[in-house]
Amino acid sequence: MEQPASAPTEETNTARDVQSPPSGDIAQLRKVTLSSLLGTTIEYYDFLLYSTMAALVFGDLFFPSSSSAVSTIAAFGTLAAGYVARPLGGLVFGHFGDRLGRKSMLVITMVMMGIASFAIGILPTYDQIGMLAPVLLVTLRVVQGVAVGGEWGGAALMVAEHSDDRRRGLWTGLMQLGSPIGFLLSTSAVMLATLLPDASFESWGWRLPFIASAALLAIGLYVRMSVVESPVFEQAAAKAEVAAEAKPPVLQLLRRPRPLVLACAVGIGPFAMTALITSHIIAYTTSVGYSSSTVMRILVLMSVVSIVAIPGFSALSDRVGRRAVSLTGAAVAVLYAFPLYMMINSGSIALLTVALLFGQVVQSAMYAPLAPMLSEMFGTDVRYTGVSFGYQFASLIGAGFTPMIAASLLVASDGSSLPLSLILVGTACVTILAAWIASETRGKNLAATRTEHN
Repeated sequence: MEQPASAPTEETNTARDVQSPPSGDIAQLRKVTLSSLLGTTIEYYDFLLYSTMAALVFGDLFFPSSSSAVSTIAAFGTLAAGYVARPLGGLVFGHFGDRLGRKSMLVITMVMMGIASFAIGILPTYDQIGMLAPVLLVTLRVVQGVAVGGEWGGAALMVAEHSDDRRRGLWTGLMQLGSPIGFLLSTSAVMLATLLPDASFESWGWRLPFIASAALLAIGLYVRMSVVESPVFEQAAAKAEVAAEAKPPVLQLLRRPRPLVLACAVGIGPFAMTALITSHIIAYTTSVGYSSSTVMRILVLMSVVSIVAIPGFSALSDRVGRRAVSLTGAAVAVLYAFPLYMMINSGSIALLTVALLFGQVVQSAMYAPLAPMLSEMFGTDVRYTGVSFGYQFASLIGAGFTPMIAASLLVASDGSSLPLSLILVGTACVTILAAWIASETRGKNLAATRTEHN
């Protein structure tokens, strides 16, 4: 098998001889997968709930302006603040996760997210406390970003490092369902809240989905506290003298940045497409004549599509390779960029539905291989940092500023969708280039406990 050129360092011969932990303890593997699934569900419920509310009400409530377009752009700016904070969370929690363990960091990230989201639900608006309201909103959004920045990488590694080499894609694919399930829950919660009269929704109804996250937090913590630490990390931690001599993980990665750059670049395409067909699509479709309730129902269907497509494509990567699945999805995204918005602009609800559902399938094909692929790019002593920082930096570049840029380009182009299609083409091409350069990692042994720095 071709050795992955994207590994940050060469593994020692001893590390190659160590076998990844078998999935013999299937009960523990299932519990770890459930814990990671619940954790990512809660994190993305809270994180994506903010995205939806930014498109619906945050502009008017926290950033009042005579122009609704300006208010929307300002609200999407706070959305970007959360994405800016995600690499920081990946860096901080990745460092301590590589040194102290995966499990403890995941408990902290879950608590942080739950507290921040509940606080948003009880936050006074601009009319009540003036400029302090948007300042507090941005601060809480940053806390959310830091929390989710540390969550995904740790959750992915807990599953990847418990599973066997041949079925890693299948198990991490189940973990990645946290994103669409979280989106489904957040979208459903918003859809229920929007059934209230407009005045009630804008005054207090929008708060209910944020406050409800406290119940999800309690369930998630209960399950997460019952799982055991990653066996691969425990093998590495047993080499205490090695860990004591090693440089901080981020410095090791920056010394040889190729895998980190590739891990980031391969995720830009799926994140940008997510931003366009979920966060930004609400504002765009309502501006061209669709009702928000129609779009919200389609978004729920898109979540269902993801729940089927993500584990399917991730399991497929166990058979045909991570690169093949990612490259195919990105190539289709390039071809689909212009037909996507042609169907959306048709004014037909049926074409809008087909356009977005197929778009979600394409996005899932790019996104699904990320967890196993990124896990296999790094050695154990830098894996949490590498996976988290690469993934979250991709989310910043691909999704963090895309809704705000898209909204600004729409204003500058008098509502033309051409710039949106070009964004999709450009970001998908980045994913194609990165996946093409990276070597195949399918089936790599994750039990390496040490990396060399020549």
